[in-house]
Amino acid sequence: MRVAGKMRGVRARRVLAVSVAGLTAVPAVVLGTGGSAQAASCTASTGPYQKQVEKYLHRPVDGKQSAADCKAIRSFQNTYGVTPAVGYAGTVTWRTMKTLTAQKAAGKNPNKDKKCPTNKGRIACVDLTRQLSWIQDGSKLKFGPVPVRTGRDGYETRTGLKKVYWRNIDHVSSIYHVRMPYAQFFDGGQAFHSVGLKMWNNPGSHGCVNMRDADAKTYWKLLKNGDEVYVYGRKPGT
Repeated sequence: MRVAGKMRGVRARRVLAVSVAGLTAVPAVVLGTGGSAQAASCTASTGPYQKQVEKYLHRPVDGKQSAADCKAIRSFQNTYGVTPAVGYAGTVTWRTMKTLTAQKAAGKNPNKDKKCPTNKGRIACVDLTRQLSWIQDGSKLKFGPVPVRTGRDGYETRTGLKKVYWRNIDHVSSIYHVRMPYAQFFDGGQAFHSVGLKMWNNPGSHGCVNMRDADAKTYWKLLKNGDEVYVYGRKPGT
């Protein structure tokens, strides 16, 4: 009996040690009035990109987390699907802000740098760096640019010149068993398709170019088998 009790004591200490170690890996969180983990609402921790995030959100730039800072950061995170939405000015939040800035700067001239070919007729361009896609006829912009969500680290959307080779308006993935509406495949299992997520939600897809439903529908109407697709750049964080 004493041996059994000693073993239980050892296991209890190990569980406690693991729990304490886990707490050191996440920002400190201010609990809501309920006082439980489920009521967690805001982190009190200052993030590594605190000043940059404060500046982006037009907050007083002092590099120190405040309740008002946290509220503003959480609002941004919820708007753009950044998780966890606890108000922490971390890498993913700042990376999302930089991507948004680049997307806005693209305006109606996303191919200003001429990186997407202009001698191919109708072509769908995918810029991984800015997480943008658009369709052009030669050098004339036909549709977009629109935000997209491309492959995560380890499942990168492959770069290069490709062609749409198969389309299925109500496709279901045989690998991941999820719906892929308006799927237009252009490279192996990689395709344009609609997804029920915000385009800035990290870490990304399994290689496909995720799109908002309305954008995927327009791509479906404008593209056909044999149309060119050009993918270039590198997704932030991969």
